[in-house]
Amino acid sequence: MRLLAIDFGTSNTVAVVRNADGRSRPLLFDGTPLLPSAVCLDPAGALLVGRDAERAARLDPARFEPHPKRRIDDGAVLLGGREVPVTYLVAAVLRRVAVEAERQLGGVDEVRLTHPARWGERRRSVLVAAALAAGLPPPRLVVEPVAAAAYYPTVLGAAVQPGRALAVYDLGGGTFDAAVVRRTAGGFDVLAELGLTDLGGLDFDQALVEHLGRAYAGTRPELWHGLVSPDDTERRRQRALLYDDVRGAKELLSRASSADVHLPALDIRAHLTRDELESVIRRQLLQTVNCLARTIAAAQLDPADLVGIFLVGGSSRIPLAARLIHTELGIPPRTLDQPETVVAEGALCHGTPQLSGDPVVARRGGPVVSSGPGPGAVWSVTDPAGSSAVRPVPAPGRSAAEPTTRPGRFWSGTTGLVWTGTLAVLVAVALVVLVAVAGAGT
Repeated sequence: MRLLAIDFGTSNTVAVVRNADGRSRPLLFDGTPLLPSAVCLDPAGALLVGRDAERAARLDPARFEPHPKRRIDDGAVLLGGREVPVTYLVAAVLRRVAVEAERQLGGVDEVRLTHPARWGERRRSVLVAAALAAGLPPPRLVVEPVAAAAYYPTVLGAAVQPGRALAVYDLGGGTFDAAVVRRTAGGFDVLAELGLTDLGGLDFDQALVEHLGRAYAGTRPELWHGLVSPDDTERRRQRALLYDDVRGAKELLSRASSADVHLPALDIRAHLTRDELESVIRRQLLQTVNCLARTIAAAQLDPADLVGIFLVGGSSRIPLAARLIHTELGIPPRTLDQPETVVAEGALCHGTPQLSGDPVVARRGGPVVSSGPGPGAVWSVTDPAGSSAVRPVPAPGRSAAEPTTRPGRFWSGTTGLVWTGTLAVLVAVALVVLVAVAGAGT
């Protein structure tokens, strides 16, 4: 069986596949396992994804959404003057994964899709609807900390006996999640989970930009204001370049003691040190460590009771995060060379993934979605050419720019498959009811 696990992240999306021979490997996008989750609406109405989107954004930043996962509750996003449903943005990213899986594997038989432990029914329904619209098989939902915990013993070979617990510290691009999970005979149970929805690597980038502004904008405040609050296309390009350079410098400072940043418009080469970075983000990182401590306490455990603390997420690379955990909790956390891929690999490793317990769960044989994805119906994805550009398919009598207003209905190149699966589920339910009634009558 060909199995695909996807971790749809704030900054990057990661996919790992297991071939029929049992061997696993990450899908590569332009030679790297990290696919930027960014999308950009081109003038023809197609959504570009990943690095294609980032390149297109240089020409028209107003059509660009770099972090669709942060817009999961917004219903729709304005791109270049057009409202595009968030479900469609997510579907475009997942479609890019599906196309690559088809190209590299010839398709997949099962999909596992991860999500934060704190996501409720509405958010999960958007994720499921996007996967279906992207042409993927109905996905099995796996809670992210459970997936990360599964990676710990399966890939690293660390012994986690039934009844023992470990903590997961997941610091990504847009959010922080802490969880304590306990090993059971059949997998892992989440004992406690907390998080910070507005703290991640993007917020560290913003803190660095503000730090640079305090240091270098004093002599030319108008130029700096135009750079960080642009009102035309050229300044938006310069702002995008600034944030790209700041993000690169932040990543370099996880490995080196200093880095340079070019400040567009001001034409200044700014110098940053690791000490500066740590002083700027220390307060925010302490918030994550305190959140982790509260999570451990909520599980009615002490740090010493844990098998270990497991760092995942790209922003957990920052050395100060591990040092603060060690200092505050007394346990050195376990770090990895590629923390961005842990959740996807763990979902793949977990033999029987823990499905979400609430009603919105996709199972083999047809989708079960208890509510629509929010304002507007799902815009589907068709991509006959197999490129990263995807287009909405309008409902009959509507233009491509106008979303349908019938929640829960899917218009796509896979419409027949979706409705066939749904009909099969309804028929199966009806048969179960009839059998129950017949049994009661006898």
